[in-house]
Amino acid sequence: MRIEQDLKLDFKDVLIRPKRSTLTSRSEVDISRDFVFLHSRRKYHGIPVIAANMDATGTFEMAQALARHQLCVALHKHYGEAELLAFFAEQAMSPASFYSMGITAPDYDKFCRVKKLAGDTIQNVCVDVANGYTKAFVGFIHKLRAAYPDITIMAGNVVTGEMTEELILDGVDIVKVGIGPGSVCTTRRMSGVGYPQLSAIIECADAAHGLHGLICADGGCTSPGDLAKAFGAGADFVMLGGMLAGHDECASEIVEQDGVRKMRFYGMSSREAMKKYAGGVAEYRAAEGKDVLLDYRGPVENTVQEILGGVRSACTYVGARTLKELSKRTTFIRVTQQLNEVFGQA
Repeated sequence: MRIEQDLKLDFKDVLIRPKRSTLTSRSEVDISRDFVFLHSRRKYHGIPVIAANMDATGTFEMAQALARHQLCVALHKHYGEAELLAFFAEQAMSPASFYSMGITAPDYDKFCRVKKLAGDTIQNVCVDVANGYTKAFVGFIHKLRAAYPDITIMAGNVVTGEMTEELILDGVDIVKVGIGPGSVCTTRRMSGVGYPQLSAIIECADAAHGLHGLICADGGCTSPGDLAKAFGAGADFVMLGGMLAGHDECASEIVEQDGVRKMRFYGMSSREAMKKYAGGVAEYRAAEGKDVLLDYRGPVENTVQEILGGVRSACTYVGARTLKELSKRTTFIRVTQQLNEVFGQA
């Protein structure tokens, strides 16, 4: 057993310090990015925000709505093969969506069948597991990269620089960063495992960029300001779940509670999700997600505009004319006193 005493921070623990700027309007800020992925060598252009591969947000309808703003979606992995083929056929001219999968043999076999028929319309794959530190996960990445050298692989989740480096060297283009920060994730409470998300982003981004790889900050954002902090900390992409939930484009049940319309939203390791897709919680594990009711929020359009407007505003406060410049011009101010109080240094 050992204790690390280095300071670790979450989004709530910091603010971004403003700096002198020559920008006169938020309209002058370009928040799109251009990347060439390390292993697939494919090019990307767009606003690097991705809807999470949860069954509420990773929907075809969400993909179509976000594409109008140059955002994309990691589709949830529970769509049938015929549905996926039809969707990717329609997206042939703009194949930005991520096909999502786990690491089981059925997951791999399903992908191989769909990929064979869909061809180059599937260019991006999200390999999603709760624990990206297992030998089985790394072995699956090796297998997938060897079989499909020209696909862009986003995979995770991890929270440390060492594992980020290993995954990039193993063939991952975008490492997904975050264990436990999601709004409907209870991994930290149930297992005691996790890592403050802002520090995870800073450390993993530093590791990834040293190898010309990229990271996607997955989880923990509850406001546009959190996205700005994630990008300021070095995230190349940001993945959103709860912020995009509760909209018309979500595949969620609508219920009425005390005369108010609500939409159900749950973690993919929740009891609700496992009952729906696996027949229940296996006897050897516990649910690590919760089921909540969110206020119905209508079309996602207004929320997207708020998110993108907030990020543009952050750029103007620090004088970043492009999103790429934001991390170079970001200085974080620590605002929490919690750790000082714990160690008697307040």
